[in-house]
Amino acid sequence: MRSALLNGAEWFAVLRIGLGLWWLESWRHKDKKQWFGGGGIRWAAGVAEKHRWPVVRRGFDTVVAPRPRLMAYVVAYAELALGLGLVAGFLTPIALAAGFLLNLIYLALMIHDWAEQGQNLMMALISLVGLFAMNWQTWSVDSALGLFG
Repeated sequence: MRSALLNGAEWFAVLRIGLGLWWLESWRHKDKKQWFGGGGIRWAAGVAEKHRWPVVRRGFDTVVAPRPRLMAYVVAYAELALGLGLVAGFLTPIALAAGFLLNLIYLALMIHDWAEQGQNLMMALISLVGLFAMNWQTWSVDSALGLFG
């Protein structure tokens, strides 16, 4: 494969780092006081309540609604951990798989919002590409430590 400036593995690393920065931006732009005060989960509850798929409503009511404060922290700090892990390339395959699943959950919840669908589809696609390209092998803590051969 011929490429300008970087080789293929390095371009995949750029893609991984960009995805990590995207996750960090998702964490950074949250109004933490409002989010941890329950605003984010209340907003999501309103979306889930009107969802066209009963399984999404039931899943939200079973998993998220009974523990809104905990779930607010889980969501926010999962985004932070994913961002840091992907930028540094630490535990990269785990971060890519977890990010893919989180994007699928967001996508299912926000199925009516075209803007959210596009963002979550692109992030999920980049995660899959990163997994199959094994992009923890270049410019990563994983590579420096010899993790994930």
